[in-house]
Formats: sequence, C-alpha cells, structure tokens
Amino acid sequence: MTYCIAVSLKDGLVLTSDSRTNAGIDNVSTYGKMHAFTTASDRKIVLLSAGNLATTQAVIDQLKRDIKEQAEINLDSVSYLSEAADYVGHISVEKQRRHADSGQSSFNPSATFILAGQIGQEPHGAYLVYPEGNCITTSRQTPYLQIGENKYGKPVLDRFLKIDTSLHEAGRCCLISMDSTMRSNASVGAPVELLIYHKDSLTLDEYYCFQEDNEYLIQLRRMWHEKLKEAFATLPQFSKADSRPLPVSC
Repeated sequence: MTYCIAVSLKDGLVLTSDSRTNAGIDNVSTYGKMHAFTTASDRKIVLLSAGNLATTQAVIDQLKRDIKEQAEINLDSVSYLSEAADYVGHISVEKQRRHADSGQSSFNPSATFILAGQIGQEPHGAYLVYPEGNCITTSRQTPYLQIGENKYGKPVLDRFLKIDTSLHEAGRCCLISMDSTMRSNASVGAPVELLIYHKDSLTLDEYYCFQEDNEYLIQLRRMWHEKLKEAFATLPQFSKADSRPLPVSC
C-alpha cells in the first residue's frame, strides 16, 4: 500500500510520500512514490503515485518519453496544471486498459496520482488524478489531497491545516500524518520523502528523505506520542452521577 499527501497553501506546496510497495512477514520492498521531471525552465512538476506499480512505472516512463520526443502533448507543451492532470489521466487510463487486456482475471491495474507544481506565471497547485482519468484539485477549505491509505492520517490534517499555514508547519503536520498511518498500517513505511516548494521559485531545492532510524523522525514521533498522552490525561472526566439505567426494549 501507499500513502501520499499534497498540500497547496498560499506560500507554496508541501508534498509527502512513503516508499513501501509490499509488506509481509518476509516480504518488504520499497519504491519511491515521488517523481520529479526534467522540464522547461518555466515550470516545475512533481508526480506522487499510488496503486499498481506496473501501471505507475509505465505512466512515468511515457511522460518522460513524451518530453524527450517532443510529443504534441507533453509536460513541456501544456500551459496549465489542469491540462497536465488531464494528460496524465489519459495516459493512466491507456496503460491500465493495456494491462487489463492481459487476460489475468485477478490482476488490478488501477493507479492514482497527485500532480503538483507550477507553470510559468500561473498559480501553483495540486490535482488528484483518479484511476478513471478524471481529476479534482484542492480548495480554500480543504487545502490538501491524499492518495493511498489515507484514513489514519486524515484527522490531523483536518485539525491543523489552513490555507495560510506556513510551509514548514504544514511539513511537520504531514510527517505526523504519515507517522500516524505507519503506526496503524504496516503496509506504509519509510523512507519518507518530503518536498517543500516555495511559490514562484521554480526550484525543487528543499527535499528531505527520512529513513526509519532518522533522529528527527524518532524525536517527532516520541514527542507527538507524549503530548497526546498528556492532553488525554487533562480531558474532563464524566461522572457516574450523570448516568442512568439502560432503557429496555419492549
């Protein structure tokens, strides 16, 4: 399984992903889910991926090939991020259909992507591309997107992320969200990649890769756990005096 997050804020983007592709007692493998592309100097585009690994690799290979061969539509020729997201969706559907036609009845080729970045003077942003090829973007009320195993890490994002949250505060929030997911689901695991993009910079120069034994990640996990326990201990108690017998059905 996988867990990836993209946060689009006033000051830029925060992208986070795990690197586990399979998990079991004797079968654990890793593969990076964050993919940056060599594009024209007026744009920076990053893709986060979840789902079938064969499909995601095929999509990424096609995107790179189209840039190299200067295909009519490629990541260098589109003028808007929404166009890029539609383009990725089209390629994804095509690759899924090809894999589905292989005759393996139990094979699931579906894949989901988050495309994020900035093109020229257009605003930065992020788009979630569904397996069916359609896409959605963030909003002022919900400035983040998730793919993969998203349920465990969603509450912390809902509580703390606002459109004017600082990039580094959002980065810490995403790492807590990722740690919460790793704690509850063994199919999500380190290394954890974190990319912070400052709007209009057109550079990807603030990238972090945290291994499982990274000192900062361990400290963050320990402090979050301790502070949660402290907060829980101070919550108001309910009183037995306010209780009553359980109603009995007729």
